[in-house]
Amino acid sequence: MRLADYLDKGASLGPDAPCLTTDAGTRSYAEVQELSRRVARGLVARGVAPGDAVAIISANDPVAFTTVFGISRVGAVWCPINPRNEASENRELLELFGCTTLVFQASYADLVDEVRGDLPALTTLVCLDAGPDDAPAWALSWTDFLDRGDGVGVAAPPAPTEGDDVAMIVGTGGTTGRPKGVLLTHRNLETMTAITLMSYPFEGRPVYLALAPLTHAAGVLCFPVLALGGEVVVMRAPDVGGFLAHVERHRVTHTFLPPTLVYMVLAHERLDATDLSSLQCLWYGAAPMSAARLEEALTRIGPVMAQLFGQTEAPMMIATLPPREHFRPDGSIARERLSSAGRPAPLVTVSIMADDGTLLPPGDTGEIVVRGSLVMAGYHRDPVATAEASAHGWHHTGDIGRLDEDGYLFIVDRAKDMVITGGFNVYSTEVEQALMAHPDVQDCAVVGLPDEKWGERVVAVVQPRAGTRPDPAEVTAFVRARIGGVKAPKQVELWTDLPRSKVGKVLKTDIKQRLVFGHD
Repeated sequence: MRLADYLDKGASLGPDAPCLTTDAGTRSYAEVQELSRRVARGLVARGVAPGDAVAIISANDPVAFTTVFGISRVGAVWCPINPRNEASENRELLELFGCTTLVFQASYADLVDEVRGDLPALTTLVCLDAGPDDAPAWALSWTDFLDRGDGVGVAAPPAPTEGDDVAMIVGTGGTTGRPKGVLLTHRNLETMTAITLMSYPFEGRPVYLALAPLTHAAGVLCFPVLALGGEVVVMRAPDVGGFLAHVERHRVTHTFLPPTLVYMVLAHERLDATDLSSLQCLWYGAAPMSAARLEEALTRIGPVMAQLFGQTEAPMMIATLPPREHFRPDGSIARERLSSAGRPAPLVTVSIMADDGTLLPPGDTGEIVVRGSLVMAGYHRDPVATAEASAHGWHHTGDIGRLDEDGYLFIVDRAKDMVITGGFNVYSTEVEQALMAHPDVQDCAVVGLPDEKWGERVVAVVQPRAGTRPDPAEVTAFVRARIGGVKAPKQVELWTDLPRSKVGKVLKTDIKQRLVFGHD
């Protein structure tokens, strides 16, 4: 299926049903279909052909998301660009992807203007929320773009060759060097959609709340919802109080939050007074979650928490832990599973590999490797990186983990985040789990810093809960009592907040830089 097919499938179940909703109103499936067709005609009028790369720079917006389906109808390739990136990174991504067309919100016009002069291949720029008199002089207004396509015919693109045509190119970010472009095919996204529908509860027409950026996980999770004729409620800006109000008002059944936002929900004063009874599934993922906070969420938010583990190169669904598997048959919380990522998903093969390519037995720790139709086609214009990521015939995730005897996957750490102190391997996520059990810790990060005695020392940076100031020595003793002296931090720092990426992940590289040099 192409991306537009998910929209059309939902429309076949009721064209007048609500499709995309914001505070400004609701568009039906028929209305979203029609706008996507007009977008397709506008693209064809500007010379966009099958296989061409079309980028979108926008905050969460229903018109921007509808444009994705217009891109699909032409057979072009969707390139989501995160508007929170630095201008230089977005210029690199637009150049790498070879984008000929860019659709952007007016609020990002300065960013686009800064990079467009360096991109001669970028010949069409469209401001999606500007009228004829409001668009920058160097861009088409949305009205003009649509009007120029009226009357233009759009031939149905040829069917994907066994699903292996590229549907989207996603940037990995530039934190480890030049950004890479992940090639995701129609088959990859269809596999992800199938796993989602197979693994998690869906009763009736779902109502999905998109708080996290549609350029990332929140966006691709819309496709299974649309395939069921569900409604997508789009929050234009992240707000925890607004999130709770939307769940209650719209009777939301499904949503996705990274762990940091789950912690903020748990700390919000309105949580216990909010009616969350409509929720069937609150997905959490994109970073490790505290087992202690997860147990709190299962009690206060409800028995609806649902973990997913994946990465851009194998979107979302390498392993799944649906709500029911957070509990034992007698209804008690299965605490032994809360630190796991669930079991390998249907349609995905997961193994643990040693450095020499040997596959390891249950219980042994090594790199998590993956096979199956979920795995990307490769990195755009980067055969060397593609070969490295697929050595020994498996996709290498870069995560260290183990599979237990029951098939549950435990992610021990990112390979680059392991601390070697005094000759012992210390996994930062294990220390972070112990820290997050402390009642005064809101969030934390553990890194290794050079040390003359130990080689590296374990350093914990703690964001305290509001109104608290934990004693660093007491925090160290708390961790030592749980996981031992070798793994306990030698240094504890209290920060009011932690540096985060555009999608909320804690930036350990920035933390190390600040600790070593005393500045960002």
